[in-house]
Amino acid sequence: MIGIVMFFVALAALLFGFPVAFTFGAVSVVFGLIAGVLEAISYDQSIMDGLYEGMHMFAFMPHRIFSIMNNTILMAVPLFIFMGIILQKTKLAEKLLESMGFLFGEIRGGIAISTVLVGALLAASTGVVGASVVAMGVISLPVMLKYNYDKKLATGTICAAGTLGQIIPPSIVLIILGDVFQVPVGDLFQAAFWPGISLVGAYIFYILILAFFSKTAAPAIELEDNAGTKKQQVARALFAIIPPLVLIILVLGSIFAGVATPTESAAVGGIGAIVLALIYREFSFQMVYDASLETVKITAMVFGILIGATAFSMVFSYTGGDAIVEEFMLGLPGEKWGFIILSMLAIMVLGFFIDFIEISYIIVPILIPISEAIGLNPVWFAILIAMNLQTSFLTPPFGFSLFYLKGVAPPEVSTMDIYKGVVPFIAIQILILMILTVYPEFFGLTAFH
Repeated sequence: MIGIVMFFVALAALLFGFPVAFTFGAVSVVFGLIAGVLEAISYDQSIMDGLYEGMHMFAFMPHRIFSIMNNTILMAVPLFIFMGIILQKTKLAEKLLESMGFLFGEIRGGIAISTVLVGALLAASTGVVGASVVAMGVISLPVMLKYNYDKKLATGTICAAGTLGQIIPPSIVLIILGDVFQVPVGDLFQAAFWPGISLVGAYIFYILILAFFSKTAAPAIELEDNAGTKKQQVARALFAIIPPLVLIILVLGSIFAGVATPTESAAVGGIGAIVLALIYREFSFQMVYDASLETVKITAMVFGILIGATAFSMVFSYTGGDAIVEEFMLGLPGEKWGFIILSMLAIMVLGFFIDFIEISYIIVPILIPISEAIGLNPVWFAILIAMNLQTSFLTPPFGFSLFYLKGVAPPEVSTMDIYKGVVPFIAIQILILMILTVYPEFFGLTAFH
């Protein structure tokens, strides 16, 4: 039971706010030594022999770290992060929101629909959730409030649209899950495409239905009738929308067509982002330097967590924690469906409190051997987890999107407005997750081998 106790100690430390990577590393060292001492005592050996045995376990860590650094799949992570930060600095979100607002503003709920579509475009081009939520919160939220949109609808739409980067390729979550599941990232990108589009469609359908039955929730905006102005606005809208669409087609199209690996397409995306910055006249060497610095910081955080998680999983397996979890999961009523339902519930609940990176590197590796034993399709199971992890960005109390939006929202928007606003969108995500679970063939997937 040492491994199980270790898991809950690490979870408690995370809830108290200790740094993730150091928490995993420190807890694994402490419990590795405890496991060594207890094993030595059981064989009538000295405590010093047990401490030596516990420390000897970590002699394999350099080899594990070296294999992480040689992982070609994970090379795509800093490249996609760099692409996203460059596009964020080119003010792509602002240009897209202005253009979409012009195209859809004259229908009821038009600005909210524009926000969802921009969120989808930003997801497919940048994939940076925080940047998307902040940008749309700064630009779109004041406009919606100005035209008397319901505060809950406005805030919920922005938070939900900003999290689309978790499921719509190229998603950092999918790259990480590709590494954890040891399946081609390109396969995950293709498998996530239709669930992501379905989520966008469901959001828009909800907004249209709400606007239809409640005329005050999302009123239409009257635009200027001047023909010359409209032509200029159409030209500006096309100039804002077409370049990022071309970049999306280049990045995702090259993967789907089999022309490039995700890592190669990420490099193309980075170059494409710089080209877009030149087209929009936002390029500067200082911007590239700042983007590179931010990329290094974020990448170092991801890999630091990965190294800590590697030490944690090594000790967890050594102490037999994985065997206990596997025995418990395989003994659930309902067999395969019992495992699927419990694992999805566990990930959703943990998503209330800890980040998707920790869940991907600590929880998911425990579940993978069990999923393989009962014959689950790894691609389908990975997409289920990715869809589930997206929900964690919206769920209180630690939903990151909620904090991002609150940080830039006007004073009249309360935290409770944001919490209430995301509830319908969480329900939509759970509904799509349930459909994906029960009817995977609707999305071109299969559940079992």
